[in-house]
Formats: sequence, C-alpha cells, structure tokens
Amino acid sequence: MEDSNEEWVMVKPISDKDLWNPSSFSNEPDKKALKVRFNGAAKHWTDALPIGNGRLGAMVWGGISSETINLNDDTLWTGVPGNYTNPDAPEALSEVRKLVDDGKYAEATTEAVKLSGKPSDVYQLLGDINLEFDHDLAAYDDKTYERELDLDSATVEVKYSVGEIEFTREHFASYPDQVIVAKISGSKSGSLSFTASLSSKLQYNSYVNDQKQIIIEGPCPGQRKPPTLNAENDDKPKGIQFSAILDLQISDGTGTISVLEEKKLKVEGCDWAVLLLVASSSFKGPFINPSDSKIDPTSECLNTLKSLRNFSYSELYARHVDDYQKLFHRVSLELSKSSVSVTGDEPSLTVTTAERVKSFKTDEDPSLIELLFQYGRYLLISCSRPGTQPANLQGIWNDKVEPPWDGAPHLNINLQMNYWPSLSCNLHECQEPLFDYISSLSVNGAKTAKVNYEASGWVTHQVSDIWAKTSPDRGEAVWALWPMGGAWLCTHLWEHYTYTMNKDFLAKKAYPLLEGCTSFLLDWLIEGRGGYLETNPSTSPEHMFVAPDGKPASVSYSTTMDISIIKEVFTAIVSAAEVLGKTTSDLIQRVLKAQPRLPPTKIARDGSILEWAQDFEDPEVHHRHVSHLFGLFPGHTITVEKTPDLCKAADYTLTKRGEEGPGWSTTWKAALWARLHNSEHAYRMVKHLFDLVDPDRESDYEGGLYSNLFTAHPPFQIDANFGFCAAIAEMLVQSTMKDLYLLPALPRDKWSNGSVKGLKARGNMKVSILWKEGGLHEFGLWLSTNSDLKNSEEQQNSTRVHYRGSSITTKLSSGKVYTFNKQLRCIKTASLLDLSFHL
Repeated sequence: MEDSNEEWVMVKPISDKDLWNPSSFSNEPDKKALKVRFNGAAKHWTDALPIGNGRLGAMVWGGISSETINLNDDTLWTGVPGNYTNPDAPEALSEVRKLVDDGKYAEATTEAVKLSGKPSDVYQLLGDINLEFDHDLAAYDDKTYERELDLDSATVEVKYSVGEIEFTREHFASYPDQVIVAKISGSKSGSLSFTASLSSKLQYNSYVNDQKQIIIEGPCPGQRKPPTLNAENDDKPKGIQFSAILDLQISDGTGTISVLEEKKLKVEGCDWAVLLLVASSSFKGPFINPSDSKIDPTSECLNTLKSLRNFSYSELYARHVDDYQKLFHRVSLELSKSSVSVTGDEPSLTVTTAERVKSFKTDEDPSLIELLFQYGRYLLISCSRPGTQPANLQGIWNDKVEPPWDGAPHLNINLQMNYWPSLSCNLHECQEPLFDYISSLSVNGAKTAKVNYEASGWVTHQVSDIWAKTSPDRGEAVWALWPMGGAWLCTHLWEHYTYTMNKDFLAKKAYPLLEGCTSFLLDWLIEGRGGYLETNPSTSPEHMFVAPDGKPASVSYSTTMDISIIKEVFTAIVSAAEVLGKTTSDLIQRVLKAQPRLPPTKIARDGSILEWAQDFEDPEVHHRHVSHLFGLFPGHTITVEKTPDLCKAADYTLTKRGEEGPGWSTTWKAALWARLHNSEHAYRMVKHLFDLVDPDRESDYEGGLYSNLFTAHPPFQIDANFGFCAAIAEMLVQSTMKDLYLLPALPRDKWSNGSVKGLKARGNMKVSILWKEGGLHEFGLWLSTNSDLKNSEEQQNSTRVHYRGSSITTKLSSGKVYTFNKQLRCIKTASLLDLSFHL
C-alpha cells in the first residue's frame, strides 16, 4: 500500500454485548474470569476438560508424567445406511387401533411391540494422544499445578513446576483450520523431552511416515455391535473408515525428533513443541454406503496439514480465538446478590470449580450461575457448527466404544433441548447442523411414513443416528412407539424464523420440511371420539399408566403431548404460509379445517394437566418426563396471559411431579416454572442442579454436575448443559412476535443486581437489561443487522414491552439502539453504524 498522509483506523466488529452501555453501567470489560479450574490431573473422564471445533473434540486430562488427550470425530459411527421400513406394520397398526378403540389398552401395548424396529447405530470414539514426559517426579511440586478451561478463549491450559522449571501446555480446537492444537513448553531452554503416540480402542493400524508424522487408520464397525479387535470380518459390511495424523513441530535449533520402533516419536531437549492433530473419515452422508465413498481419509488429513504449514502457532491461535469470540462474545451475564457491585468479587484462584459446586447449596454464589450459563454456550459452539453433525447425546465427547444409550440423538426431548439455547442465547448459526439433519430425516422418513403407516409426508420416531434412522426403536412401546419426533423438530424451523426473520431460510429450508411433516400429521390424525380428530396409537414418552381394568399400559389415544405438538406445527405452517403468500394451498386449507377439531388441553380431577386423553391412574407421579407440559414450554399454547386456568393447572402439575429427576428434567422444569413467571420455583430447580456427582458412585445420584461441569443424568448427558442456558434466558427475557417480557422470573433476592447483554428475542431483536436492587433500571433494544443475517427483512418492529404489570408499545427501526429507563420510556437512541466504528 502506498504512503498516504491520511490516518487509518482499524475497525473491529463490535460484539452484541458491547452495543449497549448505559451511563449508569461500567464501560470496563467484563471483570470475572470465566474459567473451569482444577488443582490436579483428571482421575476420571468427567474430570477432563473438553475442547471442540464442532467436528473434532478432545478431552484434556492434564497428567504430569503421562498425559492422555481423548479424541472424537463426529462422523465416527457404527453401521451403514439402513432400511427403515416395515411392510408388516400396517396390519399391526390396524390391530393396535382396534384394541385401543375397544379400551383394551394393556393388550394394545403388547401388540404395539410389532410396530417397533431395530436399534440405532452407535457413536464411536476416535482415539487418544498419549504423551510420556521425562520429568524428575521427585522434584515435582503439586502445589504449583493448575489446569483450567478459559471460556473466553476456548483454551485449556495446564501449568506445573518440576524443580525450577515451569511447564505449560495450551490446547485448543480450531474451527477455521479444522485442527486440534497443543503447545507444550518449558521455562528453561532444552528442558522439554517426551514420547508421543496415537492409539484407539477401535481396530487400527499405526505407522510413522517419512515426515515423522504418526498416522492411525482404521474402520468403524460395519455393524452395530463392535466386533472383537483383530477378528476376521470379511463377511461383515464395511463401515466408516477413519484416519488421524499427529504432526510435531519443535523449537528451531533446539531439540530433536526421532522415530521409535514401537511407532512412537521421541522428542528430546527442546524449548517447545507444537502438536497438530487432524482427522478425517470416509463418511459422505447418510445415504452413501461407506464402501461406495470415494473419500480417502489419510489424503484428506495430509491436505489439511499442508494447508496449515503457512501458519505459525500464534497465527493458528489468533484465527481460532477470533472465530470463536465472534460467537461467544455476543452475550454477557453478570449477577450479584449485593448492591456493592454488579461484577462482584473474583473467585479465589485457589478454589476449584468442583469446590464451588459443593459449596453452592450454602453460598449460592451467583458467579457460578454465570459460569455454567456461559459454559453451555461454549459447549454448543464447540460441538455444533455449520457443516458438522448435530450435537448428539454427549455433544461430541465420548470415551467408550459402547456409550450410554449408544450416544444416539433422542428425539423425545434430548436432541431438541440441545438446541434450546441456540436462538435465545444468540448462537443461531450453531443450529444449522440440526436443519441439515432434519432434511436427511425427511428423506428416510418419507419411506417410513409410506410403508409403515400408508401416509404421505415424512415421520421419524424416538431415536436416530448418523444414518438418519426414522423407524421406531426396538422394544417396548412405552419408548419405541412415538411418531412425533420429526414434528417436534419441525417446531425449531419456525422458531428459527421468528428469531431471525430470515425469509429466505423460511422459503427454501423451513417451509418444504414443514409441508412434509404436516402432510404426515394430517394423514396420521383419524376420526375419533366426540367429533375430534385423534392420534391412535399414542404414548406419552417413556411413561406408563394404569388402565381402567387395573393393568399397566402405555398405549392409548391422543396424549396431551401428541396434540400439543400437532397444534404447534399447524400454527407454525399457517403462520409461515401467511408470510410466504401460500395460504390458499390445499394443504393449508386442510390444516385450517383440522385445527378446530383437535382436542383441547384438559384438566384432571385433581387439578393437574391431563397427560393422557382419559384420567388414567398414574403409577409414577414423580416421573422424569413432563411431556404433557409441552404446550407451556417449549410450546406456546399455554400462556400466562391467554390461558390462566391452564397455567394454574400447570403449576400444580409441576408441584405434583416434584423436583427430583435427571439433569435434563431439572432444567426443563426450570424453564417451565420460568414460563409461569414463578421466579422462586425456577430458581429452586436451578439450585437443584448444583449437586457434585462422584463418578465412583454415580448411580447414587439423580441429576447433578460432574467436576468439569458436564451435566449428569447420570451418566453424562449434555442436554442439561444446554437446557440450563435456555432456562436462565427464559428467567430474564421472554418473547412472542409481538410481546417482550423483561425479567419475568428474576429471583430478586438471589440476583438483586445484574445485567444481561445480547440475548435474542423473537422479531430479530437483541435485548440488554440492567437491574438494581431487584428491579429494572435500564434496558436496550435493537434489531439485528448481522451480515450473516443479510437475508433478514429490513424491519420496522412494533413491540409491546411488559414489566411487572406495566406495558408500552414501541416501534424499532433497523440500525438503531434504543435505551429505555425503568419507567419504560425511551431516553436515548444511537446509530449502530456509529457504534460499529468504535475500536
């Protein structure tokens, strides 16, 4: 660039959380360090710290003499594409329906097993990086040990001293460069020596190439049950092939790398070493058999490494942090019990996160709420990015060949909960893998609908896998027979539009999928009792009832959840048709005729929401699922303003259900209480999650947190991490397309002072709020103008803002930030364009 007398100023994109700073709030950067801390190496997998770039994941144990870094690739699954149809199903369906009509619910439950299918395939692991250090352990001082995950930079750091030498390890997983990176260094020149190798619990071959790179290659089992290692499997289907390569770079002029016979690399006498781990697989999509894939995983890995040679470690790190922070920095949360400071005191550097979880029941430290909230956002960024597989039951982190529940996405709450925070917590891009997955499900689901149920459109059931399995699960009807999985997923399509107002997405992606789902639901509904349309057979996920004849059963008709989901889908497609000008289509006309014929939500004799179409006896009143409250959250058919009687019944239903349950149940209940604007009970459920689980006796627990803040069923399931984020967001901001509710379930005595910045509300609106002494102080609103939402409509938005019984109607225009005081009066406007030119 030629010399110029003009001064140039670097323009840095400003984060959503920084677009609004009221005069009464500090302009200083967030003071609290968002870190998950340990003072020792991991003893259990749930002590290790997770990193991920959406596709590749790793768990860092932080050992001294030997280090293990567990590796995952989100495409490594058993199996091959399957046939998800059952030509015998229509006959069984007819018999089940007749038994239900005759009131023989136990017999229908038994007969319904004929409608079940095969189990899902199994999520696998990739392998381990193994490091053996040449430390003089006699000189190691355990008081110097620190291991922490910094959520702000998505980096795990391990520090410790051996004698006078301080060793440091940094670990991160880069999305822009598709690599897991570790830098290991010693404070004294030439002090670092170690041996590195790769291994896997799957079948694999290992070797070192002429570039001194360790390569492992292997197959995932082509069948669900993994074969014995090194067994002959010539007659078995060929599964997904994988490859991983570990590349080592060391300080120039200091140290050597040599190859050991046992397929290891020996590093001696260097100042620092950088490890680059890349991985690939032959998976090319759910409809392509691995044996037909043309992808060579090893070549893919070598090409990735070649592309990285132009970057130094510092550049790789900078690219990683820049990419990550563009997402993570959109939202900040600051909570305080006292009136002294919103930012409060920094937790002591010597206190581990596990100790903080232990003490939460007594100190109720609000900063730990902030940490767990942001940890959930971190995990979503780390396990679900555009182009990856959707987050599974454990995100992407798994250390077992046969993980709990196969690590498979479950569609009767878990997969959906994984994506609850994507919109309200301002991470809409992270939901893209879910929409790609729904598209795949719609292809297989059309075959299942046609063959199994002689219906149009598409359907999917309770559990799936990477091959987009759409058939019922194996086994008993109480969990296997649930054809509402696809319908629930489709509600996410409309929600995505309401938050982003992206009409292009609605027209090209969402509406065609909604059309297929609606077509199936219209065919699935049949003439029922009292002139209503009904679903038959029908179950309430994983819950039994006592039939009138005293027998246990799970199959009946028109469960509350079935009808609630159908109402949501029908409302969504009609609303979408209005936006797109398709209201005269035959499909929409059929929906409009069907809507008034759907059964109403009923209240049982005891005052609770009826779970089944009849007031059956419930043998397990504290059951973990709260399926019959779908209409309250995440649905919208039960609301404080429009259905007060149903809200009263929902309140009693939650009280009756109780507070016990796995982690995901706890966070779902927190969100449900928040929707009822009940801050006391919402907070009780939040607090209930803070129970430190001992991995050695995890069966003694129900719900809780592991020491690395993974949420427990137990065992580990990631859904509650995401449910927690969504529940906190619901306590602070709720919205419809026309209404915005501020601090609807704020526990004023627990979080007396605080702020939240950058949350999203429906209508493509960003919301920031400052409160003091338990009351609203100021808030800011603006319409999103992110470049990644360039297809969003240019807006003028009229919104009713509600706070503690008061409300105002305000009009917002794109490109401006509006500041309001506690009387809900607009006191200031600022141009987004001007703000964007701040450093």
